[in-house]
Amino acid sequence: MTHQLTRDEARRIIVRAQLLDADRPGDVVEVAEQICWIKIDPTATIAPCEDTELWSRIGWSYEPGQLKKAVEIDRLLFEFDGAFRPISLLPLMLPKMRTWPTRESTKQWLEANDAFRSDVIARLRAEGPLLTSDIPDTAQVSRAPDGWSGSNQVPIMLDFLVRQGVVAVAGRHGRHKRWDLAERVYPQNLPEYDADEAAHLLEERWLRASGLARPHWYWSGVGKTSGEAAVVEGSKNTFRVDPEAIAALEQDDGGRVAFLSPYDGMLFDRKRLEEVFEFTYVLEQFKKKADRVYGFFAHPILIGDRFVGMLDAEVDRERGELRVNAVHEFMPLEPEEDEMVRAEIAELADWLGVGLAEPR
Repeated sequence: MTHQLTRDEARRIIVRAQLLDADRPGDVVEVAEQICWIKIDPTATIAPCEDTELWSRIGWSYEPGQLKKAVEIDRLLFEFDGAFRPISLLPLMLPKMRTWPTRESTKQWLEANDAFRSDVIARLRAEGPLLTSDIPDTAQVSRAPDGWSGSNQVPIMLDFLVRQGVVAVAGRHGRHKRWDLAERVYPQNLPEYDADEAAHLLEERWLRASGLARPHWYWSGVGKTSGEAAVVEGSKNTFRVDPEAIAALEQDDGGRVAFLSPYDGMLFDRKRLEEVFEFTYVLEQFKKKADRVYGFFAHPILIGDRFVGMLDAEVDRERGELRVNAVHEFMPLEPEEDEMVRAEIAELADWLGVGLAEPR
């Protein structure tokens, strides 16, 4: 069976799956369990990505300390590959982690640095948790700097050991990771799955998080047999849709305003944004200032299930103010919509604990 969806239906499915409808979630763990992936990024014209992503869903009751507690004390979330994920995903990821790496060059580097690998594990066992800077570089073979990593081989080894499920991020000191053995960070007695079952269940979780997804191992994590097939008016793609999302289409919780961090998972699949939301999103962070249209780190504005503009705003920490440089409207907002956006900006300032700067 292939579901025939209008754009309106497709948008509602996605918005609800991403917890951006009017029915707000209650806490950090509820958000993580549903959307599966909370991006970590320090760019903070307003607030770090992980905090903005949670505030845009939970609202004023969210505090950054709640995320830290869920990760470092309650161990209900864990950090992996630049994102916080619910611990319920870990058993589904472990089978693949145990067979990593598959790339021959990575295998060769690990084999050549077997003694270095043992050194890192032994130091963590004896002294962990440790910052990266606390671990000496005893690599026998070095990888050349690639623009992301420097000459120090310790971050590379730690990253590889995390991907193998041997070490884990135990927490952070500011923005710096603290590392320990995975056996001391991850819960014990997790469910066990074989590789095929784990991969299938993981794809189903990613589909539930997306609501509606283009099947692609990287862009969505959703396979061609996940959920059910769907086509959307105006699109030539065949999507996969969560059957439970189809069943919930008759429910209408109404819409609200949401400001999305440029690294929000909702924005990750640019093609889906174009075909379903008719929204072409370009991150201007790495463009020259003269080439920017909306601003260095402008946040897309969602009202209900439509992207209506871009918020170019930043916190002036010296003055203790949220400064709104511009609200770029794709089409003129209705008076009620304009009032909703202004109210959400005021809520944002209150949440940040700063004043709202007077327009220049």
